[in-house]
Amino acid sequence: MLEIDIRTVERWEKQSKCKDQRCESSRTPENKLTEQEVNAVLNIINHPDYQGLSPEKIVPLLADQGIYIASESSFYRIMRAQQLLAHRSKSKSATQRHKPDELVATAPNQVWSWDITYLKTHIKGVFLYLYAYMDVYSRKLVGWQIHEHESSECAADLLKAICAHEGIDQNKLVIHSDNGSPMKGATLLATMYDLGIVASYSRARVSNDNPYSEALFKTLKYVPEYPDKGFVDLQTARQWTFEFVHWYNEIHLHKGINFVTPSQKHAGADVELLKQRDQVYQAAKQRNPNRWTGSTRDWSPVEVVVLNPDNKRSNTTAACIAV
Repeated sequence: MLEIDIRTVERWEKQSKCKDQRCESSRTPENKLTEQEVNAVLNIINHPDYQGLSPEKIVPLLADQGIYIASESSFYRIMRAQQLLAHRSKSKSATQRHKPDELVATAPNQVWSWDITYLKTHIKGVFLYLYAYMDVYSRKLVGWQIHEHESSECAADLLKAICAHEGIDQNKLVIHSDNGSPMKGATLLATMYDLGIVASYSRARVSNDNPYSEALFKTLKYVPEYPDKGFVDLQTARQWTFEFVHWYNEIHLHKGINFVTPSQKHAGADVELLKQRDQVYQAAKQRNPNRWTGSTRDWSPVEVVVLNPDNKRSNTTAACIAV
């Protein structure tokens, strides 16, 4: 009935006076706290002198008085069983931050990312502010401005100009940003509502939730031509940024979209270009097949770009953010 050999039972009898030694058997631990000790722990936890303290502090304080009832882990186990692991101090409990919803772009002008970054000047402590809107699918910098201050009004004016230039339809665009005051200003929110644009926001103090804009700003500030000592004035900064944007959109081969320019990707010209590259590789393999041990390089166009992908999504689905 027990599916245990008789010799096993005889061995248990000799070793431990016939105690049940099956792994799945339920036994009461010899060091289990008594009901009296459990009640003592509960009384201490709820005592006015200790009700705002954690077990890590309660146990040492009791030891200073020559009292030991149970370990910190036992305190926690009892509190968990009695549902007493709530916030115990007067300070505000931690706010749970939920990851932003996954945004998927399969064509230009579906998902944009925008942010503001500081630009140093020759005067220490004085900065200029670069406003930049990027198309997540193509990585194209669709619009930018530089101002001497941060404001929701400047961001709204820039957004209206970009939407007019790109011909954005109502309720077809989502714009992701962080939680800065310009991003949540009344003027910008009203403008987005009028344009039928859905707003998406990062978690507070989590830069990884807005990676495409962060990668863009890193590229901007680490190109060799970037003035390490800062810009002389606003006009100089605007002229330099104009040249950078031209290079970034029209010349720069972006790794995240299989080494085509953002403008080519935005216009859909990458499909034919990557097809031609694949034909070059296939022809080279036919001429000298010994140089390839497997297939040629994958020149397929990036068809799906994911912002803040869910944990369940495969890493191969999300496009590379690197620039």
